Amino acid sequence: QVQLVESGGGSVQAGASLRLSCTASTRTFSRYNMAWFRQVPGKEREFIAAIRWSVGATVYRDSVKGRFTISRDNAKNTVDLQMNSLKPEDTAAYYCAAGLMGVNINSAMNYDYWGQGTQVTVSS
Repeated sequence: QVQLVESGGGSVQAGASLRLSCTASTRTFSRYNMAWFRQVPGKEREFIAAIRWSVGATVYRDSVKGRFTISRDNAKNTVDLQMNSLKPEDTAAYYCAAGLMGVNINSAMNYDYWGQGTQVTVSS
């Protein structure tokens, strides 16, 4: 079992920045692909960004490219999501996810462990 704990959410004005962090409780963190998803009530969870376990290759949702940056620190068992130029449409609960398998790291199906979520609210 891997436990994931997110932090860093909050309420900000449009244009501001937030940094989300996720800490994983596993000795084999470096083997996991890590990702961030978000969900708005009544809608499906959507992929935001992912980073592979091996070479650290990253993938982003088109709407966040150039604004969000995912990074990981295998020594600290953390994965962060730096969010700049936030927009009201970025408002959602953000979830950290970890998975060992899968080629398509932008698919929720390839993630086995999920955090409890952290709320991000962006006002105009």
